[in-house]
Amino acid sequence: MPNNFRVFATCDIGDALEVLRKRGYQLEVYPDPKAPPKGLIIDRLRSGIDGLITTLRDQIDAEIFEAGKGTLKVVAQYAVGFDNINRADANRCKVPFTNTADVLTEATAEFAFFMLGSLARKLWSAEHLTRENKWGFWHPYLPFLGDEVTGKTVAIIGTGRIGLAMIKKCSGFDMNILCYDPAYQNHEYIKAIQETIDLRYARGIQKEKTSIKYVSLEDALRQADFVSVHVPLLREGESPTPTFHLFNEKRLRMMKPTSFLVNTSRGPVIDENALTKALKENWIAGAALDVYEKEPLPPESPLRDPSIEDRCRLFPHFASAARITRLSPDPAKGMAGRCIQGLIDVLERNYSGDVKRMPYVVNKEAF
Repeated sequence: MPNNFRVFATCDIGDALEVLRKRGYQLEVYPDPKAPPKGLIIDRLRSGIDGLITTLRDQIDAEIFEAGKGTLKVVAQYAVGFDNINRADANRCKVPFTNTADVLTEATAEFAFFMLGSLARKLWSAEHLTRENKWGFWHPYLPFLGDEVTGKTVAIIGTGRIGLAMIKKCSGFDMNILCYDPAYQNHEYIKAIQETIDLRYARGIQKEKTSIKYVSLEDALRQADFVSVHVPLLREGESPTPTFHLFNEKRLRMMKPTSFLVNTSRGPVIDENALTKALKENWIAGAALDVYEKEPLPPESPLRDPSIEDRCRLFPHFASAARITRLSPDPAKGMAGRCIQGLIDVLERNYSGDVKRMPYVVNKEAF
């Protein structure tokens, strides 16, 4: 039977929206690529919206939930993260919100590895050398050399879904892998990776024996050639192991001067002023970032300093930006499909209307 639910999407998420139209939903999509003003979202909610499709750009708090009081039944977040949604406010108003966990796991880990390789092999500097017609000779080590990835040591900070996917990719490059996670240690997965590494070595597929193990954060930072960050953003009071500014001046100074830092998790995990100082003073060799303390990255950000541009790669929150991952209407493959399915589950009362059984609902504790 067709449904007359009213849904407002704060951005166009592609063909997956047709799923709602075919089911009879009354759908309004904000047409501008930029985020809608908060006041506009509030106006739409006051008009009687049942479902709200949001992104990390939208601030969803008590003001939003109050505007939707009596009609708003679900907020469907088009992202894995939900830092923009005030969980306490959602719980107080008994509004479930969903996210798109897991479907972007491989794409994000893949991009993190590409960032790592691009940074290590100085691809940005090499391309500029060529494009600016400064490549006038060939020499074994001038004007610069990059660093190999194969055989080096990588520290995976955070071993959730994306961290484990990154481990899988690093193991294929014969890397020694140091793992750190204060809350989640998947020893069975690590054991399986070690068994795979041992088999590769025994069969002559890799020439040198490598290893993987959990270590302390300090040991990971002091020993690693590459540090890849995959933790959630947890502030003081939200967790016994907060991650806000996990990478501060003290921790950056622990890293080797030849090491590289890669972040595809959340921007505030890194103190950007401390990182800029670390790059300027050569505490570390370089950094590649896809997320920032403030997004889009402000023009006045210290990370834009020309003196570090050859060692600091900056990307526009781009790790999940692959066609299938972003836009597939299949909830098993695409963020768009999973976002829509999470919304449908709540509005159409799937799982016998039991919110706690709905796989994409985040704040199950409120129900």
